[in-house]
Amino acid sequence: MPRMLDVSDAVRAEIGDEEADRLLAGENAPGSYDCTSCRTPGDSEQERTSTVLFVGDETAVLAFAHAGCLPSQVVQVTEEQLQGAVRSIGTAAGDVAGGVPHKAVPEQAVLGVTSGLVLIDGELHPALVVEPTSPIVRPGTVGAGDDFLPLLVEQGFTPATELTSVPPVLHGWSVLLAMGQLHAVLQPGNNGGQPVAWWQAHQPLQVTDSWRAAANKHQQVLMFAAPVGSIGRQPREDLLRDALDRAAAGGQLVAAALPLAGT
Repeated sequence: MPRMLDVSDAVRAEIGDEEADRLLAGENAPGSYDCTSCRTPGDSEQERTSTVLFVGDETAVLAFAHAGCLPSQVVQVTEEQLQGAVRSIGTAAGDVAGGVPHKAVPEQAVLGVTSGLVLIDGELHPALVVEPTSPIVRPGTVGAGDDFLPLLVEQGFTPATELTSVPPVLHGWSVLLAMGQLHAVLQPGNNGGQPVAWWQAHQPLQVTDSWRAAANKHQQVLMFAAPVGSIGRQPREDLLRDALDRAAAGGQLVAAALPLAGT
């Protein structure tokens, strides 16, 4: 029985017409699967299903997702990320999210990223809080100062003086949540090219079931950013919210709503 599969042109180009046709005919496609994004069961005989090809330096892995979670696409990842994601398939999501990535933005500054749920207007929203470990100066300048927030405002982020409403959507940016894990924050490529990683996890980060469920419900993630020393590593979500409120009141917070990658 033919499967309800979507195979994008990009995926077809990578796996070849013959393999793509076999998938569409139901020869090599699974019936039931765990969605590579939301990690809940899916059935390619009953609902539209996307083929998602993860391509590393030496390895490629074909995964499946609910069409409503991710479109069919090719996702470039490092070989280390790919092997880690493969090992994670079928395991339960962890209870702790966050980490210090190696992605340098800009000028080798290291960004700390924490995930949590933020209550706004009576509803829980998935959020990422980004805080560098040292001041960030504008590329090409010397001397003291911290241009982290002005640089983000120039990219379209909005100053947040209080957390009473959801910030505007920043089109062109997105959050890549795949294989049930957080991989990257993507920004528009140069001259309208493919999106590139603004921040990329050194290893894919586990997120809680409730965070992932909220992300799939809203199809977007709220990103808050603050200068070094404004938020800190808070062990609980209520303490994280208190730190966000203080940073906002002090004019030290910018925000945007970022769509999930591919939506």
